[in-house]
Amino acid sequence: MKVCHKCKKEIEIEGKVGREELCPYCGSYLHCCLNCRFYDDYAHNKCREPRSEWVSDRERGNFCGYFKYKDSEEIDKSEERKKKAKEELKKLFGKE
Repeated sequence: MKVCHKCKKEIEIEGKVGREELCPYCGSYLHCCLNCRFYDDYAHNKCREPRSEWVSDRERGNFCGYFKYKDSEEIDKSEERKKKAKEELKKLFGKE
């Protein structure tokens, strides 16, 4: 299942997502970097696809040909890793 990056609601998507498609719940763009499986805040160009071009507004619809919608399972794993890392930092430094 696919999830909107902004409202976190599940969206049923068939086929490819068009550049102008909007979330039926919050109206945010679906074909944007924040919904892409290659988006990585810490990678070069904030994208794990090395041939991708720079996108200035990650929330807006774009023409990226490498776009692949992120599965909800990938979001869960990412959130789980963040939570675990925060817990480890708390143990290390003893503060919140």
